[in-house]
Amino acid sequence: MDFNLETLSQCFLRTLSPLPEPRREAEKYLADASDRPGFALAVLRLLAEPAVSEDIRHAAAVNFKNHLRSRWAPKDDRSAPVEIIPIPDQEKDQIKSLIVRLMLAASPRIQSQLSEALAAISKHDFPKSWPSLLPELVSSLQQASDYVTINGILGTANSIFKKFRYQYETNDLRLDLKYCLDGFAAPLLDICLKTSKLISANLHSADALRPLFESQRLCCRIFYSLNFLELPEFFEDHMKEWMIEFQNYLTTAYPALENDQNGIKVVDGLRAAICENISLYMEKNEEEFKDYLNGFATAVWNLLLSVSVGPARDQLVITAIKFLTTVSTSVHHSIFSAQQTLQQICEKIIIPNIQLRDEDEELFEFNYVEYIRRDIEGSDLDTRRRIACELLKGIATNYKEQVRQIVSGQIEAMLSLYGQNQTKNWKQKDCAIYLVVSLATKKAGGGSVSTDLVNVESFFASVIVPELQSHDVNALPMLKADALKFFTTFRTQISKPVALALIPDVIHFLGSESNVVHSYAANCVEKLLLVKDEGQPRFISSDIGPFLPVLMTNLFNALKFPESQENQYVMKCIMRVFGVADIGGEVAGACIASLTAILGETCKNPKNPVFNHYLFEALAALIRRSCEQDPSLVSSFETSLFPFLQTILVNDVSEFWPYTFQIFAQLVEINKPPLPVNYMQLFQVLLAPETWKRSGNVPALVRLLQAYLQKAPLELKQEGKLKDVLEIFQRLVSASSTDELGFYVLNTVIENISYDVIELYIRHIWSILFMRLQNLRTIKFVKSLVIFMSLFLIKYGHGNLVETINNVQPNIFAAILEQFWIPNLKLITGFVEMKLTSVASTRLICESPALLDDSAAVMWGKMLDSIVTLLSRPEQDRVQEEPEMPDIGETVGYSATFVHLYNAGKKEEDPLKEVRDPREFLVTSLARLSALSPGKYPAIIQKTMEPDNQAALLQLSSAYRCPIV
Repeated sequence: MDFNLETLSQCFLRTLSPLPEPRREAEKYLADASDRPGFALAVLRLLAEPAVSEDIRHAAAVNFKNHLRSRWAPKDDRSAPVEIIPIPDQEKDQIKSLIVRLMLAASPRIQSQLSEALAAISKHDFPKSWPSLLPELVSSLQQASDYVTINGILGTANSIFKKFRYQYETNDLRLDLKYCLDGFAAPLLDICLKTSKLISANLHSADALRPLFESQRLCCRIFYSLNFLELPEFFEDHMKEWMIEFQNYLTTAYPALENDQNGIKVVDGLRAAICENISLYMEKNEEEFKDYLNGFATAVWNLLLSVSVGPARDQLVITAIKFLTTVSTSVHHSIFSAQQTLQQICEKIIIPNIQLRDEDEELFEFNYVEYIRRDIEGSDLDTRRRIACELLKGIATNYKEQVRQIVSGQIEAMLSLYGQNQTKNWKQKDCAIYLVVSLATKKAGGGSVSTDLVNVESFFASVIVPELQSHDVNALPMLKADALKFFTTFRTQISKPVALALIPDVIHFLGSESNVVHSYAANCVEKLLLVKDEGQPRFISSDIGPFLPVLMTNLFNALKFPESQENQYVMKCIMRVFGVADIGGEVAGACIASLTAILGETCKNPKNPVFNHYLFEALAALIRRSCEQDPSLVSSFETSLFPFLQTILVNDVSEFWPYTFQIFAQLVEINKPPLPVNYMQLFQVLLAPETWKRSGNVPALVRLLQAYLQKAPLELKQEGKLKDVLEIFQRLVSASSTDELGFYVLNTVIENISYDVIELYIRHIWSILFMRLQNLRTIKFVKSLVIFMSLFLIKYGHGNLVETINNVQPNIFAAILEQFWIPNLKLITGFVEMKLTSVASTRLICESPALLDDSAAVMWGKMLDSIVTLLSRPEQDRVQEEPEMPDIGETVGYSATFVHLYNAGKKEEDPLKEVRDPREFLVTSLARLSALSPGKYPAIIQKTMEPDNQAALLQLSSAYRCPIV
């Protein structure tokens, strides 16, 4: 279809308009036009028109790139609001024939966009469906003379070859790599050597050097991609040429470029790429690389000694230190063995890169979230501080004692400097504490850490405690944060009396104006409350009771500081305190008032999902702990909460719906029947089909429905409510993604409703289950069915179970037993589920006429064999879970994410509290049965059971003194 280029040109111009109306009209026109064949080709023709302004062509290039990304090979996404129409094959072929030539002729801005578009095509088509691409790129590279074109080609090749770094290694990927190596490895070396000569000839011209250095950087990135999987033969044969070039760039100065920050950045970019390449060879091709190792180690060492501490040079420093770290843990670590070398590494490389910089202080003050993310959440892997510590750890792998002595001496020297002038030299103390914390090692199997650098108790007492006991919470805040972090890190090694005495001081820091400090104070309290001694919590409610009011006051006040209104560390601490403390009376009232006020504000614009989760966990914990201890608080909590929970539902704050339903479930469960009117009104809404349309809400709705079924079972007799509940069950159980939830509903119905109420619906229930069994059988469904049948038997008796199943189809119970119950019984997991199914199965073989008849002897034996397997063998020996294919399209449409609230979880009910030991129940039942017909059952056991299970049964009979005669 033809497009008018002038119309397209004007349309792209209007997309740049500051006025919303013409911009929206233009965007709509382009969106409609993009569905028509020939659109991408027309935009490409527009890009080739030199008369069209650069801004218009750049807008068109961005549109073209995005168009190709979404339509070259669109995914079949049924949840998409509109169908994405793919680009026709004929148009694709034309685009592929034109794009390389147009890209190379374009200006740098447009070339960049077309290069990304080309990479998007190659992701799907290269090399199999685009065999002409690589030869065309190589030919263009060999013919090009200007470095705008050369760098455009190399940039495109770099984008294409990146897949060899990230994609899962397969035979197809290796074949693609071989194809690329055959076509591009030699031209890559040629252009690198050619560029190297030009650099040598232009050492005094910064303008000439810039594109040449960028070209070499791109060559290095391509080198990295082509060598990532393994060492190719071509690169092994030509390793010397490559290594000479790499070492040259690491050791040569380029004053024409390095006299300003922009030039330094260009040189550092190339050197950082080289450091990544030699690190790759050190990791994967150590044997072939060893002859060059000493030269590179010296070069990188000298480079690090000359690099400034400014942030502009971070990339180079980090990649260089990573290379030395790789060497330190290799078989060639002996190059670091000399005492003088170790001393120099610590003094000249590690300590300078661990020292606080102005940039760290700015981050601490102005972006506390990012500072904390780096400092205590482990996202600082690419910072100077962390990578310097990794180098120290690497060297300590083989020279632990030498490193310990050197670093301990450094720490003492820093603390001594701090002692001489605490105001001026506070950064020395920060560095000392950082070293101790960062080099601590985690002990296996727990959260405790240890260090050989210092004696933790004496260091804590002399260095950390003075900071914690400082009266001015706002003075030297970075040191306060360091002290709190140390306390948190080594909390298991600080004795309970010492820690308990310091908690009021930590609470004091919740009032610090520094976001980092009051966040670390909250984090410290929260982590202390998690410490366990021999499996038991170290701190209990009576420990924190004396300072609970001030703790809660300070925590809620901390949420009033600027930028901390949604501070997740503070809210997590509030949640943890509620889980430990006894909160009642005035404190409980103040807490629920504060939480609901925060909820009201958060509902207006939910931004931080982690904070939101802890907010609802805190609400659930407060309800659980306070209302269980003092039921009189229920009505006041409801009065406070209901308006906000209703606002969430009425205003469709969809992110909070799953949380809201879980909180409602909790409130329903703590009420005593009959439920108040407002709850029953919500029950009516709950049963409406439209309430269940959003799949993300379904688990929480099931949780709420279960609560109602437990607390208001009599209501199901009225106005067809049971029918509504069973319709919900039917919808849930029909899909494999929600079938377990359907069984949760059905099981709760059975647990709480008498047989006479449900009798009318039993045949319909079995029909639904057997239809699903026939149409979509999965292990998960069959296990849930066995559990349900077992529960039915326990609640309503084996007679009703057999009779109601056979009413669906004559004698079908025997088939269900043989094909599903017996073979899948051994797959049941969970103590309550195992007890339920084993006891129900035992009752079947010991009480049901259907299995006691002589004609059913073989089935009786197989059932007993399965029961013994379930009760005598470890779970890992009998359960082999199979991955199940999800139903495509079951959760299509809007989906809010469901997140389970731990503190609002449903308590697991045991329908067989009277049976303490299912093994004892089995053998006592068998002993009673066999006593009625001596000799009959031992013969059946011998014929039908596996020898291992016969031995296990004999052992159980002996252990419980219940012989089977």
